[in-house]
This record gives sequence, C-alpha cells and structure tokens, in this order.
Amino acid sequence: MDLFDQHRQHLIEAEAPLAARLRPRTLDEFVGQEAIIGPGRLLRRSIQADQLSSVIFYGPPGTGKTTLARIIANTTQAHFIAINAVLAGVKEIRAAVETAQERRGQFSQRTILFVDEVHRFNKAQQDALLPWVESGTLILIGATTENPYFEVNKALVSRSRIFQLQPLTPADLERVLEQALTDPRGYSQRSIHLDPAAKSHLVNVSNGDARALLNALELAVETTPPDTTGTVVISLAVAEESIQRRAVLYDKEGDAHFDTISAFIKSLRGSDPDAALYWLARMVYAGEDPRFLFRRMLILASEDVGLADPQAVLVVNACAEAFDRMGLPEGHYPLAQAALYLATAPKSNSVMGFFDALTAVEQQQESGVPNPLKDSNRDKKQFGHGAGYRYPHAYRDHWVAQQYLPITLQGQVFYQPSGQGFEAQISADVARKREAQLAVAVEAANLGTAPEGTAEILTYSPPDPAHDRWLQRTIGQVGEQLAQVRDRLFALAPPQRHHVVLDLQAQSGLLTWEALRRVPEGGVYTCTATPADAEALQSQADALPTLLRPIILQTPLTDLPALLTAQFPGLQFDRILGRNSLMRDPERQSIALHLAKLLAPAGVITLAETIPRHSQRISQLLQPGQLEATLFDRWIQAESAIYNDSNNLNFNWDADTLQTLFEVAGLRVVVQTDSITTDVYVTPALLDRWFASAAEPPSYRDRLAPLLSNFELMILHQHLTASILHSTIPWQSAIVFLNAHHSLPYTQTE
Repeated sequence: MDLFDQHRQHLIEAEAPLAARLRPRTLDEFVGQEAIIGPGRLLRRSIQADQLSSVIFYGPPGTGKTTLARIIANTTQAHFIAINAVLAGVKEIRAAVETAQERRGQFSQRTILFVDEVHRFNKAQQDALLPWVESGTLILIGATTENPYFEVNKALVSRSRIFQLQPLTPADLERVLEQALTDPRGYSQRSIHLDPAAKSHLVNVSNGDARALLNALELAVETTPPDTTGTVVISLAVAEESIQRRAVLYDKEGDAHFDTISAFIKSLRGSDPDAALYWLARMVYAGEDPRFLFRRMLILASEDVGLADPQAVLVVNACAEAFDRMGLPEGHYPLAQAALYLATAPKSNSVMGFFDALTAVEQQQESGVPNPLKDSNRDKKQFGHGAGYRYPHAYRDHWVAQQYLPITLQGQVFYQPSGQGFEAQISADVARKREAQLAVAVEAANLGTAPEGTAEILTYSPPDPAHDRWLQRTIGQVGEQLAQVRDRLFALAPPQRHHVVLDLQAQSGLLTWEALRRVPEGGVYTCTATPADAEALQSQADALPTLLRPIILQTPLTDLPALLTAQFPGLQFDRILGRNSLMRDPERQSIALHLAKLLAPAGVITLAETIPRHSQRISQLLQPGQLEATLFDRWIQAESAIYNDSNNLNFNWDADTLQTLFEVAGLRVVVQTDSITTDVYVTPALLDRWFASAAEPPSYRDRLAPLLSNFELMILHQHLTASILHSTIPWQSAIVFLNAHHSLPYTQTE
C-alpha cells in the first residue's frame, strides 16, 4: 500500500457513517444475540478456539451478521477473504479457491471465505462454491436476510451450521446508544444530551435494527446546532424528525410474507378476530396487495367455513367488489369487514377495530410471529416453524384454546362485539374463547415454561450419522426407570439447540449425553463428585470431536460456583438439571442459592430427587402373618425410626423441603411427586448388602441395630431370604420433580 492508498483509506475510515465506525471489533464489544454468541455457546467457543466450520448467519438487517464475520476475521489465524454476492461472481470464487489452495500448500493455512448477501448468488455461482466447501478448501461464512432454506443451495445448507439472529431487544439498543455517546469512535469528544423521551423514540422506532438506530442518531447530532454551552440537545421533536416511520420487515417474495399470511389464515381459521385484525394490519401497513388478501380470504371462505355459513363466500366477494369501487384508504373497511366475517361469521360495523390494530403496529415495537403460526412448509424440521400449532378442526366444536397474537400483545382486545343484531349472539362466545386463551397463557407462565411449540429454533447443524449413532448408543445404555426419569426431566423444560446446560451430578452420564444430543450448537457442562466418575465420562467423551465434548468439572457442588467463576467468568445456564444431586448434601440451601445465581434470566432448573422416606420399605416385602406379631411390630417401629430421624440427610426432607430451598433463593417453584414402580430381582448379594454389619455407609441392618437385637436381625434376614430370594419384586420409589425459574416467566426472548 503506497502513501496515496494510506491517505485514501484514512479518509474513508474518518468519513464513514457512525454505524460503520462503531462496528464491534471483538466478541466482548458485540451487543445482543446472547442465544448464539453468549458465554458457553458453541459458536463463541468455535471462534475463540479458531476451529470454525462453515456457517450461515440468517437474520434481519442491523442484527450483526456482517459484524460477526469481521470479528472472526480479527481473531482467526486462517486467511480471510470477503466478497459481496451483489458485486462478485464465479471469477471471484475461482480467485478465492486459488488463493486457498496456495495458502494451504505453502503455509498449511486454512482459508475462510465470507460471502455477504449470499442469497444473491444464482444457482450456478452457489454450485461453484460447493465442491470447495465440501472438500474443506474453503470454510464458508454466509450472511443473508432471507431464509437460507428457501434462497440458498440445499447442498450448501446441508454442509453448514445455520445461526438465526434475532432483532435486538430494547435493552440491547440502549447499550448501542450508550456506546455511540461514549466511544472515541463515536461522540465521546462532543457534548451531547439525549432526552429520555428522544431515547425511547429512537429505540422504539428502530425496531431492533442497530444500524437504523445509529443512522438516526447521527442525523440528529449532525443536523442539530449546539446551544450556547456547546451542547447538542436531542429532544423528542429532533428524534422524531430523524426517524419518523417504523420499517416493518416484510418482503412480498420472502420468508416474512409466507409467515405473516400463514398467521393471518390460521387466526381466521381459529376464530380469533383480534389476531386476525392484527396480522391484517401488519400486512396492509407493509404494503401487501389487498387483492391478494381478498383472494386468500375467498379460499378460506370455502375451505374453512363452507356450508357452516354459505353466505361467507358471498360476503367476502361483495367486500372485494366494494374495495375495487372505493380504493384506498376507504377500502380498508370492506377488507377488515371480510376478515371479521370469516373470524366470527356476523356482519358488523366493528371494523374500526382494524385501525386500533394499525395503531398498535405503528406505536409498539414489532413482535415476531409466534412459532406455532409460522409457515411450516419449508423449514419445520430445521427451525421448528409451525411446531406446536393445534389444528382447530381436530378438536371438539372445531376450536382449541391457543394464542394467535404475539407474546407482547396477548390479552390485547381489538374486536369489541356490539349488542346489535346477530352480533349480540356471538358476544358471549367470543368472551368465553378469550378467557380460555388467557387461561392457557397464565398456566404456562405459572409453570415457568413457554407454551408448547412457541420456542424458536435459532440454529441448525448438518446431520452427523456417526456422532448421532454414538450418542444414541450411549443414551440407550440405561435402565427403564432411569430412562423414565431422564425423559421426564427434559420434558419439564425442553432445551433449545443453542442452550447452555449444566448437569449437576453426572455419574454415569444419564443426563449429560441426552443434553449433548439436544444442544448441538450450545454447550454442556457436567459436574462429577469423584475423580473416577470424571475419568469414566472423559473416556467416553474422547470419542467425540473436541468442540462437541461436554466440559467435565470434577468438584463438590459447594465449590462449583467458584470453579465456574474462575474458569468461565460470566457464564450462566439456560437449563440446570440434576438427579439425586442435592438433597443428601448438608449444604443444600447454600447450593440452591448459588444455582439461582448461575441460572440465566429465562433459564429453568429441573431436578428429580428420590424421597427415601416415602419410598419402598423393606418391611412391606413380608406379610404380617409371615413373622411373629411382636417382632413384626418392633421391626416396623425400628424402621420408622430410621425414616423419621431428623439428623439423617437421607430421610429428613420431603417435597416441601425441596420447594422451600429454591423459594428462599428467590425462584418460582412448581413440584410434583410421582410414584415409580420397578421390578427388582433379589439376589444373595442384595440381601447381604442390606444386612451387612458395620458397613460404610451404614447398611439397613446397622440402622435397625439400635432398636433390635442381633438375634432379631438374624430372624429378619432368614425370613426375607426364604420369602423373596431369587424372586422378582415390585419396588416403589417416590420421586419429586422440581421446576424452578426466575420471577419473570420463561418466554422466547433468548
């Protein structure tokens, strides 16, 4: 680079827009996307270890796709090449391949190719990339605002991990504003006062787009003269001038189009006029052709209303003809009227509710389409779109209580049935259905979990048959009862693919291997109590690639928080799981307090603890007539003394005790106690273990010894041997399942 090139580069950097100047350079500067780049996640570990495989970043503008690629460029030892699919073609791809081959041959150096707007490549250009990505000559990083399952070559997608970036939250955007005002690359050298009302407006209207936010701030600062003290005051009026209208993410040929029309149709089919008006308003606000909407409603009038109301087609068709005569904006009335008719079947003058919905779109930050309402035709398996949607026709009266509005608008009422004509007859029915929908949402909130199917899948990995077979074999090596407990724990709060999971006491790996299977783009941390357990787990984990192994921590639970803080500062867990890991520890209250601090804001703790005092008692294996009555009574009394010993950590607790531990830690708790029956084959070794003398830990005989003589204990041993040796007995265990989370209910904002 000569002197003129350096001068030109310096001018470009100095005159770059604020959003470009403030682009984060490291992971620590990156704001948002904790679900995929937060501590403990696979993507963060891959970047830090410089072991990145081919990835595609998918998400709306201004969420950090290109920034992540630049951070990777700053941290990797690989050669980094960046091209833009809008400007590049096969020629640039061939040049990148030649460079990659040369670097690999001369320096044994990998090459990362970043393709911005990768969906802009045509099929031939994407095919030109495929063999080099497949052979490992190039590691692909693609960035796209379009659904990769629709716009990117399927072969490329199948060889890449997909990471879905979400719009930034208001808290994230406020951090971006703070950085802009305090960073030397921004406005730290200037005196700027941002009114709270102006700040709220900029954050709200930017709609999760950091670039739009910074562009608006820059326009406000650069066009506002300083006051007499030299301070640039950004008032609400100035902020409104800088960014006046919310940009709704909507492309008539893209993923948002299909998801939104899918939500609209499902809302009509589900007899939810509020949700129907909201999705209708969202499409109209984004510029959707009303004739397209009328065509879809005509289809629905025949398909989902049919002979239940033969007038539906006539009414919708009449509204469509009226729209053609009126035009916009008055055409909004018949458009909304047709939607209301299909959602409720009456003809009414309540179409003004549509404009309430339009106001909600204008004034509130745009909420994503709930996962059950998304179009599932293309990517249900990978992103889980449409999962959890309940088909109304499969239920009694062709209706089921489920939410059709976004989470932030649930409970909002747009449609108010009047007391006029036929509409008065449906008023009570609409109210009843709203109450049922609200009850479903409240029940989910009380359990601290998302309603079924609403969790968004943010990542996807190409299948690895060998890895999957290894995990399935490992997971399958457990008994029937243990498998029931494991499956129940994961069902209480199913983890998402990008979650970070902590197994509190791994031992055989019962929960570790299942967690590893469920969070391929997240991370699994597992705690073992003994070096032997840690060694056994490590020997099994060695069969996996380094980045896909669980992180094994050998330490008592009381020391776990300090160990995590020292080795993984700032790490929090989306799911904390445990089986029989807590209640026998004398420091269980302290451990519960520490676990609450390790839990992410939307995380869930799920535990399964066997309650010995409510489980099978050995005295129940004999009938009273099989033993002399006095001895049988003394046996029961001695056994009861064991289970009622307040100093014994095995027996001095129950479900209420476990619940109290986590309530004291400030968590919301739900507990359920189940009885599980397992067939146990009685061997001589089992009986010998029960009646061993001076064992460590104390045996069943040792615990009975203070109240029964040696002769009486011998009689019990003999009778049990005669009655149950070499037989299969039903053994009952009482297990308490705990679900604990922070006071804010678990929702899909992770």
